[in-house]
Amino acid sequence: MKIAQIAAFQVDLPLREGSYHWSGGKSVEVFDSTIVRVTTDQGLVGYGEVCPLGPAYLPAYAAGVRTGLTELIPHLIGLDPRQLGILNQRMDTVLKGHPYVKSAVDMACWDVLGQAAGLPVCELLGGRYGDDFVLYRAISQQSPEAMADNVAAYRAQGYRRFQLKVGGNPDTDIRRIQAVAQRLEPGDRLVADANTGWLKHEALRVVRAVRDVDVYIEQPCLSYEECLSVRRHTDHPFVLDESIDSIDALLRADADLAMDVVNIKISKFGGLTRARLARDLCVARGIAMTIEDTWGGDIVTAAIAHLAHSTPTQFLFTSTDFNSYVTVSTAEGAPQRAGGTMAASIQPGLGVQPRLNVLGKPVVERGES
Repeated sequence: MKIAQIAAFQVDLPLREGSYHWSGGKSVEVFDSTIVRVTTDQGLVGYGEVCPLGPAYLPAYAAGVRTGLTELIPHLIGLDPRQLGILNQRMDTVLKGHPYVKSAVDMACWDVLGQAAGLPVCELLGGRYGDDFVLYRAISQQSPEAMADNVAAYRAQGYRRFQLKVGGNPDTDIRRIQAVAQRLEPGDRLVADANTGWLKHEALRVVRAVRDVDVYIEQPCLSYEECLSVRRHTDHPFVLDESIDSIDALLRADADLAMDVVNIKISKFGGLTRARLARDLCVARGIAMTIEDTWGGDIVTAAIAHLAHSTPTQFLFTSTDFNSYVTVSTAEGAPQRAGGTMAASIQPGLGVQPRLNVLGKPVVERGES
């Protein structure tokens, strides 16, 4: 089996709530997503997706995906999409860095592999643990009272884990954490996610002020070293996200005892292949994980679901259902939230069938159809 053609499509994903706000005054109303189609000479077709959270969140941006794909794709035509080690080595050889550009290609090839094997991707990633897995809900940055009201509303929908967007004025963030904590019930979990927004002295003020609140502290500062310092000054459970962008970074943080939970974002590692490696390393080292991506629609959500569902339950802190945040559906068969949980498809591959009328015409295309 060989790759005969690779095409990419651009799709806008407007937010159901109108906008999404996080640290530093950053916000977004419409996500710019890229969907990749890999077509083989034997008729199997796989799909992947990557959707950066704007250009100011990570060193990744939507137009960069498509530009990178024009450089990358010509070197992949003729490869066997099932041989994912060879595929990833070729991608790294012809395009240094830029893992987010490679993520949707790798994801689409996992979709092909699953179809060729007649198995859901989660079974190829390690097996299906349990009937479903637990989800979190991100709470966009607003006033303390509004965020507390939103948490209560989402809890009524079945969510039990809440990722509170802080990283603004420390005094306001303290009130946000305290206001939300008062609305929680036994069994709920609260994460204060600063998204790198605090300076070190601000983070230290916040963690001291909320020392009696049952809350996880996530990525308080921009640099790894600052986060590590905050970690060493608090006994709150500690989460790293933006700092963990490679296997090397993960190994360093583990050696430094820098976190209790780590966020594994598929596109930061370049696709499911290396995200699975990161996941398996965390399991071996006893580190809990949130399995997710930067953002996305139905196809990203499907890939997240397969990686999350194949993660041993005791190590899966939580995961996410990005397709419930947006108004546009790009594929049939994508997993859907049921209360505060979700399950990966039982169909071969990712189990999705893209809506071709939504995808439109390719913006990048190489090879023969």
